[in-house]
Formats: sequence, structure tokens, C-alpha cells
Amino acid sequence: MAAVAAMVSFSLPTFITGLEVSQGLSAIDAVWALVWGSVIILIIGAVMGAIGANSRMSSYLLVRVAFGDLGASLVNIAFAISLLGWFGININLFAGAVSRLALEVWGQNLPTIGLAIFASICMTITTIVGFKAINLLATLLVPVLAFVTFLLARSAFETHTLDEIMAVEKTATLTIGDGISAIVGAIIIGAIILPDITRFVRHWSGAVYAAIIAYMIVQLVVMAAASLAGSVSGKTDILDIMLDLNLGLGAFAIVIAGSWVLNSLNLYSTVLSIKATFPGLSSRWLAIGLGAVGVIAALLNILDSFVTFLFYLSVIFIPVAGVIIIDWALIRPAAYTIDTLENNRPINVPGFIAWAIGAMFAVLASEMLLPTLTGIAAMDAVILAGIVYTILAWRNRIEVSS
Repeated sequence: MAAVAAMVSFSLPTFITGLEVSQGLSAIDAVWALVWGSVIILIIGAVMGAIGANSRMSSYLLVRVAFGDLGASLVNIAFAISLLGWFGININLFAGAVSRLALEVWGQNLPTIGLAIFASICMTITTIVGFKAINLLATLLVPVLAFVTFLLARSAFETHTLDEIMAVEKTATLTIGDGISAIVGAIIIGAIILPDITRFVRHWSGAVYAAIIAYMIVQLVVMAAASLAGSVSGKTDILDIMLDLNLGLGAFAIVIAGSWVLNSLNLYSTVLSIKATFPGLSSRWLAIGLGAVGVIAALLNILDSFVTFLFYLSVIFIPVAGVIIIDWALIRPAAYTIDTLENNRPINVPGFIAWAIGAMFAVLASEMLLPTLTGIAAMDAVILAGIVYTILAWRNRIEVSS
């Protein structure tokens, strides 16, 4: 299970995020951004993961408990659209990267359409087999990607010392808050849906350990390795950097292995979200149908104009974590069992109001139309949703307790 969480951090988007943050900040500021961004993700992931481990429920069943059956239908369908959209976008990213690497490394011109279809089939089959297949795949591939990451970091020190790298002068285009926001924004959805993985662990402490390994060790090392290599090369494209360092095969490993596990998890979580709303549907046929929709959308290139929509859809999910955490910790801790779903409430109005306020703030802050308290819009949205929900639902908790 820890291997699956770690594999998400070994994915190409994590390398890209680390590189982008390092390019926009001075070396010391980039270090602070990487550390604090990872700490924030760790806190949210550890708490959400522990809730999943304690309740034995996926994130989508937790949404049903927190928001009610009717309310959760809206939230979970939106989750499914977002995850399926990112599945298609990652297929595009995978096909383009593999096609380019094959041309650069072997001189072979591989068609992106064929690569996209082949990748989608492999990822869909992995999802159909289930979490055990994803876990096995991750366990086999983690050592490979760890070695590639080590080679990437070592390459930076072959020509420069750490002091020289830290002394590289760059024009800062970001603030530390911007850097932290970029890291949190790129990773936080994975932290919120961590219960999809941690519900299988025997004790909640296992979920915390998994979050520490994924977010404070692997993620931090991966982003740091990309930052170091980028600082030395001066280039802004992770594939260009790896090709310049004669790590073409390593780039293949990161793109293929990372995308395979990450997208299998995306499809797996999409199936879980639909099943939480429509439990009578077949998981196998859902995976096949959703995988087909994702790859067709990728092949038709309709996802390019969909990216902005998906970004905002992802942003408005973030306050969901605030509502779930407060509901579990303070308002209705005893409700977080599978038995609650047999006689669940239709809608949690205070939860929806808190989510709406948090989501509205997240969107406006992302557009810089509102100031942020912490400088990190995503974190402010989670905190705001939690505070609003506590105020609105506290009376119900007192009544239940008495």
C-alpha cells in the first residue's frame, strides 16, 4: 500500500512541479517551498488516510457520510468527471512523451494514437484486476524509479557542488507562497482521496506512515532531484534535462511506470466514485466504459479546452477535506462506520454551505480576487470550510452529545 502512495509521487507531474518551483525561486526559497508544501500535503493526507483506515471506507463513501446520500451524489459525480478528465490528459501526456523519447533515443517514430490506445488498454486492465494489481505493479516499479531519481540527483553533483548550486542567481518570478501553492495544488487531490488506498491497512498508524513515506520522503526527494538537475542545466523541460544527462531510458521508466500507476489509480478512483453513487453498477464494465471514454476524449483533443474547467473543478474539491475532517473529529465521530450508510441522511445542509463558501473562496483566491491568510489558497479554503462547518454544525453536536 505504501508503494502505491509512493508511486504517485514518482509520476512525471511531480518532477515537473519540482522543476517549475525551482525555476521561479531562489535556491533557498525553493527549499522552503518544497518542505512546507510537502508538510501541508502530509497533514491533510495523514488525517484523511487515517479516517479511511479507521472507517474502512473509500473517500467517496466518506463523502456520503459527511454530505448525505443526495449531497454526495453531486460531489462524487464531480469527482468522477475531474478524475476521468485527468485520466485522458495523462494519456495525452504519456503518448506525447513516449513518442518524443522513442524518436530521440532510438530514432523510431511511434504514432501517438497507437500509444494512447495501448496505454489506455493496459491501465484499464490493471484497474479491472483491482487494487492488488496496482499494488503489485507499484511494488515492482518503485525500486526502478528510486534508482532513476538517484541518478538524476547525482548528475547535478558531477559538475557542481551543493554550495555552487545554492549560489546560482536567478530572477525570482514566484513568491514562496506561490511555490507552496503550486505544490499543494498539484498534489492535494491525491491526499484527499488517499482513503481509497489506506482503507486496506490494518491500523490507522499505517495510513500515517504511508503519508509520511509518500509526501515527506518520496515526493520531497523527487522534487528536489528535479530542482537540482534543473538548476545545473538551466533548462525548463524535465525530458530535455534527462536526455541531456543521457538518462533517456530513465525518462522512459518515469513516463511509462509513473503514468501507468497514476492513471490506473485515477480510473480506479473514478470507478469508486461512480459506485458510491450507483452501487448496482458493475465495476468491470464501469472501468471498461470509463477507460474508453477517457481515451476517446484524449484522441479527439477535446481535453485541451477542458484543462481550465478541470483546474477549477479540482480547486472546488479542496474544501471537501475540511468538512470531512471536522465532521469526523468534532461533530459526528461515531457516524464514520459502514453501518451509517444503511440509514444515511439525505443531505447535510451545514456541510454543503461550508463547502460552497470554501469553494467560492478557493476560486476567487486562485484568481487573486481575494487575499489569502496563509498565502496558500488551497490551505485557506480547507481551513475556512472547517471553521464555517464547525460554527454551523456545533449545535447539532451538543444536542447529540446530551
